[in-house]
Parts: sequence; C-alpha cells; structure tokens
Amino acid sequence: MRTFVYVDGFNLYYGALKETPWKWLDLPALFARVLQPHHDILKVKYYTARVSGTPADRSKPQRQDVYLRALRHFRPEIEVYFGHFLSHAVTAPLAQPVGNLRTARVIRTEEKGSDVNLAVHLLNDGWLNAYDCAVVVSNDSDIAEAMRLVREQQGKRIGLVTPGNRDPSRQLLAHADFARRIRTGGLRQAQLPDPIPGTTIRKPANW
Repeated sequence: MRTFVYVDGFNLYYGALKETPWKWLDLPALFARVLQPHHDILKVKYYTARVSGTPADRSKPQRQDVYLRALRHFRPEIEVYFGHFLSHAVTAPLAQPVGNLRTARVIRTEEKGSDVNLAVHLLNDGWLNAYDCAVVVSNDSDIAEAMRLVREQQGKRIGLVTPGNRDPSRQLLAHADFARRIRTGGLRQAQLPDPIPGTTIRKPANW
C-alpha cells in the first residue's frame, strides 16, 4: 500500500523525544517499525520550524541543522517543510500571587505554520492520488478536518500515530482507520548511523 507519513515535528519532539537520548532519529526506520509490513513508505514529510538559541543553550540551531542535514543525506524519501516562530510579550496571571501582584509580563513563543502546512499537503497529495494511505504523526486536533476530508471525500485510508504516552486526540481518532503509538523501544531501535555514511555528519555530542 502506497503510504505517505506526515510528521508534526514539534508534537513528536515534545511528546516522545525531549529528555531522551533518542533524538538522532531515523524517521523512515521508525515508521517501518510502527506500521505493518504492507505499508510501502514512499515519503516522510517532516514539518518543523527553525529554532533559536537561548542564553542557557546557544547551540540549539546548530544541532537542529546537523540533524536535518543528516536526514536529507541518509534518507532521500524525507521532505522538510518549515513554519516559523512568533514571540511577543503578553500579560499572564501568576499561579501564586505575591502580595498585590497578580500578573506579570512574559514572552510567549508560538510555533506557527506547521499544522497548516501539514493539513494542506495531506489534502493536496490525496487529490493528486499520491498515496493510498496517509499516516498523521501528531496529537494536534487542528488537523482533524483535513483528515475527515481525505477519508470521506477522497476515500483514502488514514492512520494516526501518537507520540509518547499521551492519550490520542478524540477529534483525530474519529477520522482514523487505525491508530498506533511511538514507544521508547521503537525510538531506541531506529537511530541514524553515526557518522552518516559518506559524510562527516555526526550526532551532536550532547545528544
């Protein structure tokens, strides 16, 4: 079965990868383990945004760049699409007010565009008859309507893969033909080679 996999990169990271040693992840190898053998994975589309360094960790952008270059060199079926970050100051209530102080000004950073890009590609690839089955790797309910249209109007099969141990979104489950989870054992067994063959690209030392 011709299968495309659509990966919400930040859902994957925060749901399954953060605080683990498995960030050097071979995405096609992982989904070959998660899905059944009849799935012929033609493409893995990965939706993310360029991260920025912080005072506590200025090397975040370099690590991300190394990882994306590793994926592109080693896995030609990978396609990477970028959203962007928006940062702005907002007034937020304090969880524990101090005296008369009830609120504080904080910087809120939001990743924008990845869910829209994923939904648009999911629909467009379906209309182009590029796949028989689309697998959505996310727990973001904003994608539910695109999944519904692909399943009901295009007659395609839809799979849902939930990163980590969170309960899957009910809105997404309602439009999925099957559901799977990404577990720690699968992450451990689906790591990129270090270094990437034929290159000098290596796993970041602090990963």
